[in-house]
Amino acid sequence: MNVSTLQQKITALKQSKKAILLAHYYQSPEIQEIADFVGDSLELSRKAASTDAAIIVFAGVYFMAETAKILNPSKKVIVPDVNAGCSLSDGCPPDKFEEFLKNYPNHVVVTYINCSAEIKTLSDYVCTSSNAIKVISTIPEEQKIVFAPDRNLGNFLIKETGRDMVLWEGSCVVHEAFSLEKLIRLHQKNPDAVIVAHPESEAHILRTAHYIGSTSGMINYIKSSPKTKFIIATEHGILYKMQQDVPDKILIPAPSKEDNTCACSECAFMKMNTLEKIYTCLLDESPEVLLEQEIITKAIPPIQRMLQI
Repeated sequence: MNVSTLQQKITALKQSKKAILLAHYYQSPEIQEIADFVGDSLELSRKAASTDAAIIVFAGVYFMAETAKILNPSKKVIVPDVNAGCSLSDGCPPDKFEEFLKNYPNHVVVTYINCSAEIKTLSDYVCTSSNAIKVISTIPEEQKIVFAPDRNLGNFLIKETGRDMVLWEGSCVVHEAFSLEKLIRLHQKNPDAVIVAHPESEAHILRTAHYIGSTSGMINYIKSSPKTKFIIATEHGILYKMQQDVPDKILIPAPSKEDNTCACSECAFMKMNTLEKIYTCLLDESPEVLLEQEIITKAIPPIQRMLQI
């Protein structure tokens, strides 16, 4: 089936099954085109918490679908590919993190939403890159904090909030793929361009940025900026939605260290989702995200604290 036919069939299935398709900004354009909602982790969490759909199809990575299930335990949550994981989530195994926390018994645990449901059960607060500063700021200054799993985001938060936090040594392979040398050369060729970067990027990339923010934060910044040219240091998929919002502006992906086809940084996990897989999973209502009730019960409070903040 061609793209148009698949999109039509998925749309018809969504209507007949009373399903909603949630997609992250890093999904391919043909998936974003038919999604009921496209957003970053925080926006998708809010949408998952408020939807009245009977079935949630989550086109993102697995931890995002787990979050949707935690917030909607009575609803069916399905994913196009159960193997669409995340380097941050995979790099923070629950057993090792639990052992790590034993060294810091008097610390409040704040975890970036890019982690497994099991890690969330060990947390006091969950945050996203959109609200991490706000979450940290609600915790009393005298309270010690462990932050996991992203050390780059953690270091950025230490700089922004002045808090001395213990960091888990995790990182996002997508946001550590940018080449500083190539970025500098690109900016020299485009001196009028504004560099915007995601806080999961390495410190030397963030030091070159004129604006640092979450996925949605970057979109809003570029929409409101009087500037017309931008270099974007985050996953290449964001440019599709961003260009729709600012058709009159020039958007350039930050260059990757690798000599790949697009010379940009792409998340291989996000790109595992395809229209064919979405159609099949909606048709069969499988693979389904299933979590033990104990995990859901323990993981809900830190997520709800984030949504309340």
